Amino acid sequence: MKKILLILIFLLFNPSLYANTMTHLKIQGAISPATSAYISKGFAYAYENNSTSILISLDTPGGLSSSMREIIQEILNSPIPVIIYVSPKGARAASAGTYMMYAAHVSVMAPGTNLGAATPVSMMKPPDVKDLNISTTAMEKKVINDSIAYIKSLAQLRDRNISWAIQAVKEGKSLSAEDALKYGVIDLMADNEDELYKAIEGKSVIISNKKINISEKGVKHLSYQPDWKNRILSILTNPNIAYILLMLGAYGIFFELMNPGSIYPGVIGLISGVLALYALNLLPFSYAGLLLIFIGIALMIAEVFLSGFGILGIAGVVSFALGSLLLFDADTLGTDISLPLILAFSLTSLAFFILLLRFLIKSRHAKAVSGIEEMIGMQVQVISKEGDLYKVHCHGEIWYASSKTELKAKETAFVESLSGLTLELKK
Repeated sequence: MKKILLILIFLLFNPSLYANTMTHLKIQGAISPATSAYISKGFAYAYENNSTSILISLDTPGGLSSSMREIIQEILNSPIPVIIYVSPKGARAASAGTYMMYAAHVSVMAPGTNLGAATPVSMMKPPDVKDLNISTTAMEKKVINDSIAYIKSLAQLRDRNISWAIQAVKEGKSLSAEDALKYGVIDLMADNEDELYKAIEGKSVIISNKKINISEKGVKHLSYQPDWKNRILSILTNPNIAYILLMLGAYGIFFELMNPGSIYPGVIGLISGVLALYALNLLPFSYAGLLLIFIGIALMIAEVFLSGFGILGIAGVVSFALGSLLLFDADTLGTDISLPLILAFSLTSLAFFILLLRFLIKSRHAKAVSGIEEMIGMQVQVISKEGDLYKVHCHGEIWYASSKTELKAKETAFVESLSGLTLELKK
């Protein structure tokens, strides 16, 4: 009897077991490994809460092909309808976002949005190559053909415009929301979410050869937010953060080597370096850019120790800036390192090494304050003469000394040089 009562109470206070629910997910920004992880967990959350549909609000400039394919796999294997809505007004579903729109069971766009420009971009591709029909390598042709086949299969699966999908990949074409609806690239247009709910009411989709009707009557809306792990991953895979961590790692370790035992720079540099390596492992980057950054740092350090009259330092800053610009590609990641950030690090590095250079030059011309060199030019007082040598008082100590000129007791002289443990004096 108690068990039956507990079951009834559980059913009474857990409406998700019998009420229709829609899980809301939001993608804003570049498609990255963090985005893929968020979508995977969001779909699992939807299944756990018995959602009858999933709504993804999308606004992306594109991103990584590998992360995009992972997201599309989640969509294609979903047992419930997935609606992708490009919003708010002014948003876009460019590059990777276009593939996702083709994969969705229902694709919807708000007025004033656009999609397209789905040409795959390689990190090793020269930035000025625009005509894909003329300047493509064999590897690039393979990538483009693979992408064409992929988006074509998605278009055939969802019965959407195949010819335009091929043009979006091959020629990088884009469409407005109105034209996308006109040419059969998307299913619906909606000014806001309320209009979206009305538009998809009763719409049928095919999943696993079964016809499913989407119903919004009495639906309960659930919103899934990324957890702390996903937020940290999202931060680390931001190109700006990865770049900052890389710089902190390089300079932290450099300062520790310059001042062994200072601890803090070394610890900060080591932690930042490990996090930077983790981020670079997840993000595609240019090895040429990374090498140029390290060459730039090496040249600036060489300027300090070799005194290259500024040539090494200037070359180092130029190499550092070029490497920073080439490290990540905006067309591949959907975002790039901020130019002000690159400029700030370049100028800060230059200023630091100039100050360090001036300090070292001054220290070379400064008078020694310890050791044998410090005794040259010091004033001493003669105590007595023993044979050919004198006993003198120097630095609170008694030293033997010699002199080419005759000296008397209590007479002062200056140290001219040092021969072993004997001082050479002059009047």
